[in-house]
Amino acid sequence: MSDPTADHFDRLWTPYRMAYIQGEGKPKHAGDLDGCPFCTIPSMSDEDGLIVARGDRVYAVLNKFPYNAGHLLIVPFRHVPDYTDIDVDEVAEYSAFTQKAMRVIREVSGPQGFNLGMNQGAVGGAGIAAHLHQHVIPRWGGDTNFMPVIASTRVLPQLLSDTRRLLAEAWAAEPYRGS
Repeated sequence: MSDPTADHFDRLWTPYRMAYIQGEGKPKHAGDLDGCPFCTIPSMSDEDGLIVARGDRVYAVLNKFPYNAGHLLIVPFRHVPDYTDIDVDEVAEYSAFTQKAMRVIREVSGPQGFNLGMNQGAVGGAGIAAHLHQHVIPRWGGDTNFMPVIASTRVLPQLLSDTRRLLAEAWAAEPYRGS
């Protein structure tokens, strides 16, 4: 057997990612409420669940496996798999939370842009296809560096708990701009 380090490259190991890759904690079917982390998170404290804010119909939570610092998910409380499954009131709050998330992240972290998106269904790229969620990912010039490409590793400048606290404080201070 050959030595895997024979090429003299340094390795950065991220074994915690294997649980995500293998689907640990992900529901297997759309109706699987017991295995759904997005149904479990609201029963946790904001700190333990990484919740930034709660609304009447949706909540904002930090992504446990973020692409960038401040990567939020907007999630309906109701367990539904598809955007077409949420009602008009849920759509309104979902959109308002997305807007507020962008304003709050801009205030706290000063990103130069955002990626917003929903991956619908497993073949559409949804990691947790059984429960609708939208990604709000802050972006900065040069934030795509060599680390993800050669080491499958993201460099995050803050602990998730610190990011959650900063965003939650700014969220509470930011006035509601809904109708």
